[in-house]
Amino acid sequence: MEENQITIVDEKGNEHLCEIIFTFDAEKFGKKSYVVFSPIGEVDEDGDQIYDAMAYEQNEEEGGSLLPIESEEEWEMVQEMFNTLADEQEAE
Repeated sequence: MEENQITIVDEKGNEHLCEIIFTFDAEKFGKKSYVVFSPIGEVDEDGDQIYDAMAYEQNEEEGGSLLPIESEEEWEMVQEMFNTLADEQEAE
């Protein structure tokens, strides 16, 4: 596995290899770190790339643990960060 990839296991136990799009830290919800990722080779019904996000805790022994995003406010913050990054990439 490459450094910019993670494997996500869904609720049915299926593994999905995902590309890490970006990571960021935010103090607003208790100094959490977040990762935005996209399942490799998977698209939605319109053929567009799928994006998702999770919080994570860094752990040197295991590399880290993924955690669900807990509130609507957290999702809004992640969406805002994603939109900012997308706008910056479009401007380039």
